[in-house]
Amino acid sequence: MIQLRYFASLRESLGIGDEQVELPENVSDLPALTQWLQQRGESWENALADQRLHVAVNQQIVPADSRIADGDEIAWFPPVTGG
Repeated sequence: MIQLRYFASLRESLGIGDEQVELPENVSDLPALTQWLQQRGESWENALADQRLHVAVNQQIVPADSRIADGDEIAWFPPVTGG
């Protein structure tokens, strides 16, 4: 089981802030997880397609191709803007 968290505009567009899911056997890295989640539908595909998203695994910002494992917490953050 992994914990998924979606922040800011991602949470709004997906309609969910966090969830727990069973990690499929063939999913062992962030690209595979993202692809698996995008199969949920168009809103998921669009929301997770943004190459500017930041991803944290166990509260550490990681490269987009990082490995994941059962028990991890994965969080997506949209780019931060300021003014």
